Amino acid sequence: MCLALVISGCATGNYVVLLESPDGTTGSVVIEDANGQTRLDRKNQGTNIGPSGTRSGPFEVTEARISRDFAAALAAQPPLPQRFQLHFKIGSADLTEESERTIDDVFEAIRLRGPSAVSVIGHTDTLSGARWNEQLGLIRAKAVAELLRQRNIEVIDLRIESHGERNLLIKTADGVSEPRNRRVEISVR
Repeated sequence: MCLALVISGCATGNYVVLLESPDGTTGSVVIEDANGQTRLDRKNQGTNIGPSGTRSGPFEVTEARISRDFAAALAAQPPLPQRFQLHFKIGSADLTEESERTIDDVFEAIRLRGPSAVSVIGHTDTLSGARWNEQLGLIRAKAVAELLRQRNIEVIDLRIESHGERNLLIKTADGVSEPRNRRVEISVR
């Protein structure tokens, strides 16, 4: 049996173990029953559970034991979302030279994943005003989506939107040219 992987833990037999998230963080979980509470807040920390009425405090679970006890649950996890960023020249939908060099690698990673849901979100800096930036973000997102189509990359669901100058990667005042904010974010699920 596997507890929701959202909390990064699984249970099998008579114990639960907290796993590290793919981003290297570890949340926490509190196991509570008639015998009290046990808090797990470190990678590979476990505690006994079940009807036995006894509980030992938190204990460390080895990688080998996790692999053995949770092999089926770990193998059944869906692939994690992939995220990519492409950057643009000022005031346009033209990719920067660096993004021109990496775009094929991005699209190949998407192709290798197989048919997926893809989100393409255009962003801008704050240089030209909110109204134009909203339009420019959408123009950028549509340009990247068109490149996906031209390369015959199969997608289940393609969502295209603009955040314009909202959701800046680098916070700036209005009217500031910031190259890292001129981007399209691609999320593949």
